[in-house]
Amino acid sequence: MSKSIRTPLLHAIYHRYLVDQDSPGFSERVAKHYTVGTLERVAAAGDRMARRAAVLALGLLADYESNATLGRALHDCDRGVRILAENGIRALWCRTGNRQQRMHLNRVVELNTARRFKEAVDSATKLIEQAAWLAEGWNQRALALFNLGRFAESIHDCNQALELNPYHFGAATGMAQCHLQLKDRISALDCFRRALRLNPNLEGVRAHVLYLQRTLKSQE
Repeated sequence: MSKSIRTPLLHAIYHRYLVDQDSPGFSERVAKHYTVGTLERVAAAGDRMARRAAVLALGLLADYESNATLGRALHDCDRGVRILAENGIRALWCRTGNRQQRMHLNRVVELNTARRFKEAVDSATKLIEQAAWLAEGWNQRALALFNLGRFAESIHDCNQALELNPYHFGAATGMAQCHLQLKDRISALDCFRRALRLNPNLEGVRAHVLYLQRTLKSQE
């Protein structure tokens, strides 16, 4: 990597976090000394430890505006950075919109987690009607629809999520799973490959790609 940004204070804050695992304390100390913009620059051009610290901090402090920064960090040469970026970017996807919209989105997530999928569809639909630009609303409805066996509708919503958030590897993976359920292996392979291009750390997706490639080749 060219010309690293020197950040000895950030190093010290991160090392303290590694010892005490105090996420709120880490966030507070970072926020006191660094802006989100500075953290984004460090995430792109800092040394290895600084990039890890910056990506962790963005995952805790930033909102959806840092989506592209963490999306690019998924391809970092350091595995630690990549893991932190994957955890952080998932959190960012729910940090968009106003307070009411975020609360509504969190409710949809809770319904899906509780496997109350019909209620999740209804709640996500209301959210989409209010904020159609909110990618995670579409993705959460897609998840609920998938679990209800409504695969074509889920594919539509995954596409919408990806249109709004081109880094959404979860939506690409979900779309692939829908195509598998519909016995369309070629489309499933294309979607799994897309997810892997967005996030090359998805080992389960990589296994699907290899399996489908072998299966389709044997059928030629």
